[in-house]
Amino acid sequence: MAKTKTAPANTVVAYLRVSTDEQAESGAGLMAQRTAIEVEADRRGWQIVAWKEDRSASGKSLGNRPALGEALELVESHQAATLVVAKLDRLSRSLVDFAGLMDRARAKRWNLIALDLGIDLSTPAGEFLASVMASAAQWERRIIGQRTREGLAAKKAAGVRLGRPVTLPAEVRHRIRSEANSGNSLACIARGLNADEVPTAQGGKKWYPSTVKAVLASQDLTVIAAAEA
Repeated sequence: MAKTKTAPANTVVAYLRVSTDEQAESGAGLMAQRTAIEVEADRRGWQIVAWKEDRSASGKSLGNRPALGEALELVESHQAATLVVAKLDRLSRSLVDFAGLMDRARAKRWNLIALDLGIDLSTPAGEFLASVMASAAQWERRIIGQRTREGLAAKKAAGVRLGRPVTLPAEVRHRIRSEANSGNSLACIARGLNADEVPTAQGGKKWYPSTVKAVLASQDLTVIAAAEA
């Protein structure tokens, strides 16, 4: 039976990130992160396999960061044992995303180190701290879910039609409003739109009085919101 490939325990991939063009051009933020990792590498005898940098990249999510993707590929293909960052927020500002990375590291057997907070999945203290942060991430997910539900309930109570955003051209909305103001019934407006083969907001071919009513209601809400702003 073939042995699973593993990287030497002292091999690391160093990941750096700055979020603005100004930081990327000055190099100050990158240099500070690099120095912190180099000092720790000397102290602990790490072999830095690669440096990966994302410049002008947001930390709100893990997407759209090619250098991070490359760093993860290196540890998950066992070309390095550890992914190290100088500060946790350089890796992610989302506890939910960070908790997902920790689970990924455990499942695929690589280590994750954030120097500023002492997170190190290979040590009992670091593992404990990571578990605390995972609990915080679970709390964050529940709070986000609760706020989403409450927001949707408030919109529904206010009469807002939930679902995909309206994509009707301005001229179609203007036509519906003008005909309604002229006294045409909802059914009459719908018949006219169908006769002219005007597609609905969702690309459908059939207009109904209820569809016309929804368009008028959405316009009324827009006017109200603008007046209250």
